[in-house]
Amino acid sequence: MNRIWNSVVGKLWITILLLVSFVLFIVTVLLLEFMGNYHSETVEETLNKEAATIARIFNDHANLEISMSIIDDILGPETNAVIAEVPYESSYYLHNGMNGEEIRERILNEEEFQIVFESDESVMKQMLLPSLSDEDTMESYIVLASPLQTSEEMHGTVFIYQSLEVMDRTAERTTNIVFLSAFIALLLTTFFAFFLSSRITSPLRKMREGAFELAKGNFDTRVTSTSKDEIGQLATAFNQMGAQLKHHLEVISQEKEQLSSILTSMADAVITFNQDKTVLLSNPPAEKLLEYWVIKKTIPEGKPLPVELLHMLDHVLHFEEEVEEELEIEGAYYAISFSPLYSGETVRGAVAVLHDMTEQHKLEKLREDFIANVSHELRTPIAMLQGYSEALLDDVGASEEERREMTKIIYEESQRMGRLVTDLLNLARLESGQMRLYKTVVQLNGVIERMTLKFSQAAKEAEIELQFETEIDDWTAAEIDEDRIEQVMTNLIDNALRHTPENGRVIVRAEKQGNFAKISVNDTGSGIPPEDMAFVFERFYKADKARTLGKGGTGLGLAIASNIVKAHDGMIDVKSEHGQGTSFYFLLPLKKM
Repeated sequence: MNRIWNSVVGKLWITILLLVSFVLFIVTVLLLEFMGNYHSETVEETLNKEAATIARIFNDHANLEISMSIIDDILGPETNAVIAEVPYESSYYLHNGMNGEEIRERILNEEEFQIVFESDESVMKQMLLPSLSDEDTMESYIVLASPLQTSEEMHGTVFIYQSLEVMDRTAERTTNIVFLSAFIALLLTTFFAFFLSSRITSPLRKMREGAFELAKGNFDTRVTSTSKDEIGQLATAFNQMGAQLKHHLEVISQEKEQLSSILTSMADAVITFNQDKTVLLSNPPAEKLLEYWVIKKTIPEGKPLPVELLHMLDHVLHFEEEVEEELEIEGAYYAISFSPLYSGETVRGAVAVLHDMTEQHKLEKLREDFIANVSHELRTPIAMLQGYSEALLDDVGASEEERREMTKIIYEESQRMGRLVTDLLNLARLESGQMRLYKTVVQLNGVIERMTLKFSQAAKEAEIELQFETEIDDWTAAEIDEDRIEQVMTNLIDNALRHTPENGRVIVRAEKQGNFAKISVNDTGSGIPPEDMAFVFERFYKADKARTLGKGGTGLGLAIASNIVKAHDGMIDVKSEHGQGTSFYFLLPLKKM
């Protein structure tokens, strides 16, 4: 039943059926009322005419048998008569059916009819009397009492009565006709309802199925309709709606992809918050940053952000204004900007952009340190050049030998300044990518051994044992800029010799590590303190005086070496234990044979 009621056909069918039933009910009631009134009026009129005719016949004919015969012919098949010359007694009667005696008794004894004997007025009354066909059944009768002679003060009365069973039969036939009409109306209603179903609800079903397909995301769904009425126009509008939905969703999808690409490609961390401070959206840098803060326990338990950022978020949500700050969190510096997000005129959340300023701070510190270090490195040779030059100009030197010694010092300091400037220029070119490498394929064993043997004489003079060891075959090759790698080796071996005491050892070793050649320079010197390990490859790093044995450099060699190795797609690192020696090593990619 629910299925029928929930369908258009069922609703249309039930509506038409109820409408037809209501109309038939009203028509039946009115029809029965009309037929009852009409039948009553007809019966009354007929009975009046028959009573008048009987009275006239009875008064005009002296022969009683002829009068009764004529009266019997006049009366209808459902009509009976009783003639009483005096009250309460019947003189003559005509009765067809059962219970005639009882009927006459009741009619003659009815008090309302007694007035007819004394006046010229007729009295008609509906009475409940025994049935003409059944013994123990009562029926409704209409009884007319009409005077026979109106000239006398006391006169006779003719009683004509007729059963109203005719009206009941008429009403029953009428009811049967109504029920038949209702059945025919039911059939016609059902037929027309399902006929309309094929013309109306069938296109609606197609549109319903199409709507479900649209809800599933199939925006290519189209509904066909051959009619040009409202349903056809609805189908056309449905198809246009599907096309517009597809177009708008494609535009939204493209904008979403563009926004996602922009957020993903941004180096800055972007986080979007809801009104209740929950995270709605974040890009990969933001997710990594939040994970890092969680690991470091910077974020309080149950909170989305560190305390400093929560204060900024509260300010934005309550005061609806942008906030920009630069904060230090876990040793990193961030330029943080919070902006409110609006939905109409109310704030629905906020967006935070975190720009990592750590590198800028580091570069600024490096710049400051660079200026300080360069100033410090240049101050000494410049002061010495200036002092000895003034001494020579003032003829301070007492002998030629002293003047030559001063000139030698001036020359050495100028050489030192030249090396410093050259190293600075080389380092700047390497870091800016402007220095070009001239790579050739070489056999590593021979090249590294040759570079090592260059320092044999210097090692003998310092009473240090210098060795070359290799674990790779002579055919192992790499594509390198030989001059630049030699610059790296020169720096590492020279540092090892300078930092190794007499009777110590420096071993240069070549090994194969995967697809790389590992070149290491190992010494037995005093090693590097743990606190200095992180600064070994920075500019102007120098070992302390106690470890250099009075032999200092510019402090740029390892920084230059690091950049040269990285330019060869390799890496350089150091291992050292204080008091047990140091091992500098770098990796170079091997040439695939």
